[in-house]
Amino acid sequence: MPILVHQFACLSDNYGFLAHDPVSGETACIDTPDADAYLREAAGRGWTITQIWNTHWHPDHAGGNLAIKAATGCTIVAPASEGERIAGIDRALVPGDTVMLGDVSADVIDVAGHTLGHIAFHLASEGIAFVGDSLFALGCGRMFEGTPAMMWAGLERLKVLPDKTVIYCAHEYTAANARFALSVDPDNPALRDFAAEVAAKRKNDQWTVPTRLDRERAANPFLRADDPVMQARMGFAGDTVATFAAIRRAKDNF
Repeated sequence: MPILVHQFACLSDNYGFLAHDPVSGETACIDTPDADAYLREAAGRGWTITQIWNTHWHPDHAGGNLAIKAATGCTIVAPASEGERIAGIDRALVPGDTVMLGDVSADVIDVAGHTLGHIAFHLASEGIAFVGDSLFALGCGRMFEGTPAMMWAGLERLKVLPDKTVIYCAHEYTAANARFALSVDPDNPALRDFAAEVAAKRKNDQWTVPTRLDRERAANPFLRADDPVMQARMGFAGDTVATFAAIRRAKDNF
C-alpha cells in the first residue's frame, strides 16, 4: 500500500505534512511548525505519530518538536550539523543516510543553502520528496546561511530526481513566486501557463502545493540557471552559479 500524505495549512503560510504508512501504522511529521495542529490532524485520522523528520532548524520547521514528542513519545530525526539548534533529536542524519517509515525508505539529500545543514527526504518508491524551504513551486528558499554555489548544488540534487516526483514544499508562496518568475523569464510558455493556473487557484483559495518536478524544471527560473536563455537574460553567459546568484538577488529585491 502506498504512503498516505496528509497536508494541512498552519501558521500564516506554512503547510504541515503527515506521512502515514498504512501497513505498519507508522506516521511521520515532516517538520513541526505547529504542534497543536499536527496532534489534532493526526488524531482526526486515527494516526499515531511515531516519528518527526526535520529538514532544518528554523522555528517554523522544528518549533513543535518537544511538544509532539512529549505527547507521543515519537523519535526525532534531523540534520546532524544543525543538532545544537534542533530540540529533542534522537538520530542525527547526514546526507546519504536512509530513514524508514515502516518498510518504506527515504533518502536524505543535502540541499544546504537556506541553512547550512538543510536536508530533503526523497521516498523513491513513492515518487515523492519533502524539500522544506530549499525548493518552492516556482521559487527557492532565501540563502540565509549558504552561498550561491552551495544552494545551486542542492537544487541540482533535486533537479535530477525522476520527472514525475511530487514535491512537497513548506509554504504557500507560489503566487508571489510566479510574479517574480515572469519578470525574469517572460517569454517562457511553460511558465506563463503555470502562472495562469496558479492565479486561478489562488483566486479560488486553492493550494498550489504540492508541485511536480518536471513542471518546475520547465518553469522555475531558479532551476533554469544552467539554461543558456536564462544565463543570457541575467548577463552571465556560460556561468550557472553567477546566473543563479543574480536570479536570487533579483528575487530578494523584487
